[in-house]
Amino acid sequence: MTNGTYNGFAKLLHWLVVVLLVVQFAVAWTMPDIHRDTKPVDLIAWHLSVGMTILLVVIVRLGWRAMSTVPPPPADLPAPLRLLAQATHTVLYGALIVLPLLGWINANARGWTVRLFGMFPMPSLVESGSGWGHDMGDVHQIVAWVLLGAAGLHVAGALYHQFILRDATLGRMLPGRG
Repeated sequence: MTNGTYNGFAKLLHWLVVVLLVVQFAVAWTMPDIHRDTKPVDLIAWHLSVGMTILLVVIVRLGWRAMSTVPPPPADLPAPLRLLAQATHTVLYGALIVLPLLGWINANARGWTVRLFGMFPMPSLVESGSGWGHDMGDVHQIVAWVLLGAAGLHVAGALYHQFILRDATLGRMLPGRG
């Protein structure tokens, strides 16, 4: 942290997650619907691999955050906005962990092996044919919408700080600052 900004590695991980999420949602909306006889190839394989990458990057990010000094929010931020920011970050991190895990569970229930970058097989989290695992596919879709909403709220908050409050909050996470 320099002058209230996040360090370069924290910024890199933040923007890497942003890029991965944009790719992930684009792939999710363009891949074919998944049915009983669907195979995990092409866009579906990409979706699984990008999801695993997001999970790994978020785990690294949380580890880095736990070991680093996180800049405090602006001192003059009203308590309700501080609470909203904390809640939004909690939902974001929670969804960024839970969403890939739900997809992984659902894939395993379908008998699919989840591979990182198409090469490294990940262990199965549930048995093939698991009814509970199949149900997690529906929960996965709901959590994806929650993540999208939380990300939208996060972006709206950053823009609110930049254009309404006119404070330096957005600059704390921008590359090349601090």
